[in-house]
Amino acid sequence: MRSVYHRQLAELTVQLGEMCGLANEAMRRATDALLEADLDAAEQVIREHDRMVALRAETEREAFALLALQQPVAGELRAIFSAIQIITDIERMGALAVHIAKIARREHPNRILPDDLRACFADMAGVAIALGDSAKQVLISRDPQQAARLREQDDAMDQLYRNLFSTLLDEDWRDNIPLAVDAALLGRFYERFADHAVEVGRRVVFIVSGDLPTPDEISTY
Repeated sequence: MRSVYHRQLAELTVQLGEMCGLANEAMRRATDALLEADLDAAEQVIREHDRMVALRAETEREAFALLALQQPVAGELRAIFSAIQIITDIERMGALAVHIAKIARREHPNRILPDDLRACFADMAGVAIALGDSAKQVLISRDPQQAARLREQDDAMDQLYRNLFSTLLDEDWRDNIPLAVDAALLGRFYERFADHAVEVGRRVVFIVSGDLPTPDEISTY
């Protein structure tokens, strides 16, 4: 009976990895929509988010069912409750990609970002997507050292976010407040996507060790 239970826990992990892959693919397409004014990519991100929402509901049902099947021991409880939290984080990652896609769609056929910001956002997207890939790998490997490196990757995102704000606070932007507001909001979406990926790593550390590090402490594991 326990072997069946453990197999179901493993299947839950696979579903989490699938969700993380969907969120990351959504971010790739949303970035294409933003940087290249790709309307098809924007529409696809928005349309396919329904799949993420449905998968979240299905995965949550299965997680709660595992709680009800039999009395889980401490490690199993950590895995199930952490999975429920991770489901929320991954769904938010997908929703952030949708927000980016909607801004890109609103401005189509124009590119919303001026040339002096495109490189910064390309870099932010690269870090966000790399973090999403790493989060998926961590979910599968359950490696706390690999999870710890997510926080180190996020340092690059934090620096890019600070650089973006430094640019937007320059005098040259004072006459273009609406664009500056959009750019700041878009930057926040990428930064939050990265934060949710790091949170996945924190939860994996908790599953493995029983200790939930603070966001700043995760790099010590």
